[in-house]
Amino acid sequence: MYLRSFMQPWIINPEGKLFREYRFPNFSACMAFMVQAGFLMEKMNHHAEWSNVYNRLEIQLCTHDAGNSITDKDHQLAAAIEQLFHSLYPAS
Repeated sequence: MYLRSFMQPWIINPEGKLFREYRFPNFSACMAFMVQAGFLMEKMNHHAEWSNVYNRLEIQLCTHDAGNSITDKDHQLAAAIEQLFHSLYPAS
């Protein structure tokens, strides 16, 4: 299995958002992760901008209510998403 996190965790991209890319073995694994991450986001009442192409998931975080800047809410959500990823794929 070539599952791996694609980049170093959570960088600030040129748009000024926290950014992370994940890659999964296939589309189904990626979608399953998105569903679980979506439940996390809903529970935290903070939602990501994300896009999925086959096995690749890109996530961007910023707080719209704070003028699209990065806040503690974004860092907390990033940590929760990262924890979810490593709980599902501990060898990654």
